[in-house]
Amino acid sequence: MPNTIIIGSGSYLPNRIIGRDFFLDSEFYTEDGLKIDKPAEETISKFVEITEIENRRFIEDDLSNSKIGYEAAKIALEDADINGEDLDYIIYASNFGDVTVNGYADFMPNMAARVKNMLGIKNRKCITYDMMFGCPGWVEAMILADNLIKAKVAKTILVIGAETLSRVTDLHDRNRMIFADGAGAVVVKATDEENVGIIAHNTICDNGVELEYLANGPSINKEADQSRLYVRMMGRKIYEYALKNVPVAIKETIDDAGLSIEDIDKILIHQANAKMDYAMIERLHKLYDIKDYDHSISPMTIQEFGNSSVATIPTMYDLIIKGKLEGHSFKDKGNIVMTSVGAGMNINAIVYKFP
Repeated sequence: MPNTIIIGSGSYLPNRIIGRDFFLDSEFYTEDGLKIDKPAEETISKFVEITEIENRRFIEDDLSNSKIGYEAAKIALEDADINGEDLDYIIYASNFGDVTVNGYADFMPNMAARVKNMLGIKNRKCITYDMMFGCPGWVEAMILADNLIKAKVAKTILVIGAETLSRVTDLHDRNRMIFADGAGAVVVKATDEENVGIIAHNTICDNGVELEYLANGPSINKEADQSRLYVRMMGRKIYEYALKNVPVAIKETIDDAGLSIEDIDKILIHQANAKMDYAMIERLHKLYDIKDYDHSISPMTIQEFGNSSVATIPTMYDLIIKGKLEGHSFKDKGNIVMTSVGAGMNINAIVYKFP
């Protein structure tokens, strides 16, 4: 059975940096629709204290999700040194497709097909899939790619994660300060080398009451236009769910790989909220009865890039492997975990061993 290895990566981070001052004129409301009387600066400062998000990236009006996904994909193909015509599949993870400047989602034709067109790929046997799986979409797209390769129906696959969440957030919701835009991509390929690449993966879907934790809804300002839908989050519910379930899912995946936490060099965890991420990594180590650990095991990018959903992990991977994330690198022949939690609620994790 072939294994799945990454042979190239690319990312696109918008040039537009959005700091805290961008939100100073905001009128924030509670989830119950009540206006928050305290100054916006006070709300922003408290937000930064909890999430550690000082900056985030927003795309310009003349860009779109598929365009930044294309930019990341083009770099990944160049890095892999392959011709796009040799791709068997393109899998594109996003939540809202090509969102217009006015905030309307556009999924037809699908995102993968649009990128294939932009890349100028003529191969009719290059199949284009979209993956809608919440923030864990890119990791799940990697799992799908691994399954396709192990089933011997594909040898080379382009996996993209891109999102433009700045266009689907409610101006009156404090949570809008979490979200950001970005794109990341990798090219994966089949190899006959044993015990390398994706050596274990795990997916969990809790789709009962959890459906309400992260979904679309009208503005929390009842006097605003109620016909538009925005990202709505039940922050406390998500925090409790993630803390309870994500560490267990990661450990199960590491166990399936026949490894222990001591064998893992880096954990690329979805950057949703710094406080939540720290707590999940701490809880994971507690499952191994470890109290003190090197916190550099889990790189953090949310402070400068915000939460770009499906783009977070491939962007982080690209930055690290190219030596662009200060203080972080991958060990030769080392093991890393890639893991995410998001709307559904869905959780997944991959253990990847560098060849």
